[in-house]
Amino acid sequence: MTRPETPPVAADAIIELIDRPGRPIVLIARRFPPLGWAIPGGFVEWGETVEAAAIREASEETGLRVTLTALLGVYSDPKRDPRGQTIGVVYVATARGDPVAGDDAGAIQIIDPREPPPLAFDHAQILTDYVARFR
Repeated sequence: MTRPETPPVAADAIIELIDRPGRPIVLIARRFPPLGWAIPGGFVEWGETVEAAAIREASEETGLRVTLTALLGVYSDPKRDPRGQTIGVVYVATARGDPVAGDDAGAIQIIDPREPPPLAFDHAQILTDYVARFR
């Protein structure tokens, strides 16, 4: 049987900074189109688990060592990414320390998740879901 052609899978992590009052979260400014503020994350590489991809991407983009604590959800609207259909697997994670923009991140913003700036992709919906379940 021929293997089906399927959409790419992305892994994202909503990073709670547990060493700061109110557990703010980390956003990145995307360095490449589509531009805008986003939850740290990226595509799963061959031979990598989705969990490992979320941890790797968080580290590459923020410099933080994260611990995944929960699966928030799977986001699969075919229109969620203007570059083409992707499936996003989103985790909640914790970290300590000061994030630093790296890799695909042009800047870092630490925010209250209830008051996000305009976000790329479907990340506004993802943060709404996160606030409803975890805050």
